[in-house]
Amino acid sequence: MSRRIGILGGTFDPVHIGHLRGAVEVAEMLGLDELRLIPSARPPHRGAPGASPEQRLEMVRLAVRDVSPLMADDRELRRDKPSYTLDTLVSLREEIAPQDQLLLLLGWDAFCGLPSWYRWTELLDHCHILVLQRPDADMDASEALRDLVAARSVPDPQALAGPAGQITFVWQTPLEVSATQIRQSLASGKSVRFLVPDAVLAYIHAQGLYLR
Repeated sequence: MSRRIGILGGTFDPVHIGHLRGAVEVAEMLGLDELRLIPSARPPHRGAPGASPEQRLEMVRLAVRDVSPLMADDRELRRDKPSYTLDTLVSLREEIAPQDQLLLLLGWDAFCGLPSWYRWTELLDHCHILVLQRPDADMDASEALRDLVAARSVPDPQALAGPAGQITFVWQTPLEVSATQIRQSLASGKSVRFLVPDAVLAYIHAQGLYLR
């Protein structure tokens, strides 16, 4: 039988309940066998993270401990080059069965920015794309992206067929929390309890992260 493996990348600086709640909802909805949270080492589209790669990986590990099927994946941290999603997909494909489904989870904003990604038109050769859409999304997709959606989208996420090649959408209730907000709160001495898992918060305090 084929497996369904989800992929959620990001800086996770720090990982928070928005990441985790969305991941759990998708894993349950689609019956994923694995959902891998993959911290990026050198994000091509963002500035340098506040925590080190090792610290961000450890926070993800703490957050998903005993939360099946979520798991931490360190493959991008083992690369000595920018974290291109295409390279991650290729490396995962080399480790799994040809018939296994790979589902790349993207927020609506990230999806709208897809045409700026490295070799973005090749992504669907290796995965399905599952767009986490929120009712308050306010960005517009480019014409190239709209054309791709028209050619490759399926209305029902449960109907994704084959190992790769399709796009589908999942509506999610927004959680008004962001890593930027959490870092700012920590820097000003405010509590972020319940915005991150307790184990992650304890690690942040033990490491003295985000104090400046």
